[in-house]
Amino acid sequence: MKIKFYTLSLMMFVFTSTLFAQKTFTLTSKTIGGQATITEEFDGFGCTGKNESPQLSWSNAPEGTKSFAVTMYDPDAPTGSGWWHWVIFDIPANVNELVSNAGDIDLKLAPKGAVQSVTDYGKPGYGGPCPPEGHGLHQYIITVHALKTNTLGLKANTNPATVGFYLWNNTLAKASIVTYYKR
Repeated sequence: MKIKFYTLSLMMFVFTSTLFAQKTFTLTSKTIGGQATITEEFDGFGCTGKNESPQLSWSNAPEGTKSFAVTMYDPDAPTGSGWWHWVIFDIPANVNELVSNAGDIDLKLAPKGAVQSVTDYGKPGYGGPCPPEGHGLHQYIITVHALKTNTLGLKANTNPATVGFYLWNNTLAKASIVTYYKR
């Protein structure tokens, strides 16, 4: 009798936990984890990586999401203002993934309509980690923004700070992955 009671109690707990569990906006990746690799590393500025943007996927966007944006930022860069490695926006609301290397604008793997604006490398598209040698671990914050607008109305030559201002004014929710890298 006790076994039946405990089994029934456990089943009810699992059912109610699943039923009432809050689904949060989440960003995941199949290709990048806690440490970036030579695959993501920039090719230039003394770095010799493959400069491939990671695969990213997101789920549970909030109600009212009309588009997405993805940013990659290094707050540890010795610039006084960090370093923007990737800024892509106007990703349609029906898209929930960026494939590996979508940040290479020549390959045209980004979703149709998405805009990849300039980074702190001075050109649009993905520019991977390339911290100064011996500067220690840098954190790279990859963030997906759920936006309340279909488009930010910005161009590919818009600087990251301006895009950031528009993101700040239009973000409903955001989710991030943090990865680290050093040379």
